[in-house]
Amino acid sequence: MDAAGVAPSIEALLPVGVRPRQLGVRTLLLGVLLTQAEHRPAHLSRIHAALVGLGDADRRRLGVVVDWTRGPHALSYRQVERTFGLVVAALGKEDPDKAPTEALQGILDALVEASVPAEAKDPSRSLAVDWTDVESFSTRRTTPDGTYADKEAAWGHRKGGGPGEKDELFFGYYLSLATMVADEGGAVVPELVRRMNLVACDHDPVPEMVDVLVTMAEAGIALGDVVVDSGYAHRVPEHFALPLRAAGATLVMDLHPSDRGTQGTHQGAICHHGNLYCPATPKALFDIGPLCRGASKDETAAHDRRSGELARYKLGRISADDEDGYHRVACPAVLGKVRCPLRADSIALTLDHPEVLAPPEHPPTCCTQVTITVPPSVNAKTAQRHDYPGKAWRRSYARRTAVERSNARIKDPATVDVARGWCRVMGLTPMSLFLACALVVRNLAVADAFEQRRADDERRAAAGLSPRTRRHRRRTLADLVGASANAPP
Repeated sequence: MDAAGVAPSIEALLPVGVRPRQLGVRTLLLGVLLTQAEHRPAHLSRIHAALVGLGDADRRRLGVVVDWTRGPHALSYRQVERTFGLVVAALGKEDPDKAPTEALQGILDALVEASVPAEAKDPSRSLAVDWTDVESFSTRRTTPDGTYADKEAAWGHRKGGGPGEKDELFFGYYLSLATMVADEGGAVVPELVRRMNLVACDHDPVPEMVDVLVTMAEAGIALGDVVVDSGYAHRVPEHFALPLRAAGATLVMDLHPSDRGTQGTHQGAICHHGNLYCPATPKALFDIGPLCRGASKDETAAHDRRSGELARYKLGRISADDEDGYHRVACPAVLGKVRCPLRADSIALTLDHPEVLAPPEHPPTCCTQVTITVPPSVNAKTAQRHDYPGKAWRRSYARRTAVERSNARIKDPATVDVARGWCRVMGLTPMSLFLACALVVRNLAVADAFEQRRADDERRAAAGLSPRTRRHRRRTLADLVGASANAPP
């Protein structure tokens, strides 16, 4: 709480009354954190119970119990309600537009960032980003004036990814999380949430979260890989890809089915899956799609061989992006990847290189020049770190499961259980404050567990033992028969 430094900044926004408030913002936010640490619902009465339930020394120190003219006075529920209402009014908008104010988003960023240990910030710059649904406590029935009880919530759509899960509508908000993941080839890091954003469902969560990440980069926290699914990649480049690239991020994303395949040409080179390819590339290689779930080893090996064959026809980058986002690429025959009659020197390559048997009758610019310039508008939507959907991309994209675990952790009934009724205070600002505190508690638990596992590995290494691994229990046919012996007919 003190490392975040949010309490004094919020206190400065609150009105000054005739009599000083007994409950300060710092103590109020500590009460919110206590409710989430003890897996209590996000109710104001739970905040009051958590603060009153502290020991005498802590209650005195935090101002929960103070000396008045008639003796000690314990904090009342009405005081909690009053202070919380002042905080919500100060951080909200007079005319709500169902998006957080700049002050509220700054408070959320500071709270979540303060829960990340200093030693865990530098080993990785990569983030996995995704959004999930958060339901409002509203009754979902309109009032006589045509509005809902929660005037900032809206109807949204959620889709379950598991078998048998159907699409459905819900009334509430979209919560976006940015979870820290290991850099490619880097050390393992704890999967800590670095940023969050909450908007009503009638807002697009992607540009809202992009603004948060850009602000994060402007604050001096460098961005590395940003790993996202096709829901982010399918947005127009001005709302997602271009701002993040300008902020220094490198994208690793699953392409939407509408964005896969060839997407036009640039100076004769074919735009395909975010790269430029030789115009004489065999068309059959352009039919490569992502591996299906549960692919066998033979199917995976065949897929990787075809992806490697397609990579031979790719125009290779020979320069980094300049200040304006331009770079240069060279013909694959010039780079010694294929044999082409239009490049006399390439014919001297060994026969294990593929050969262009039918070069264009009227060679385009990419075939007549050694290199061509590629502006940032070319493949602006689909360009990414690795060739899609090759082996390197598949391994890099697998890091996205970290943000899925972050969403699952706060929705787990055994922990926070962010479901309808978890927070009975309606509105974007109170919901955001409770969710930020829940993520803080989650980060502290993940960081503690990570340090405990690392200490255990060091202890085992010092004793000459191998690191502890998770054992997968194997259930035999006899186990299954025994388990079904007492099953109903």
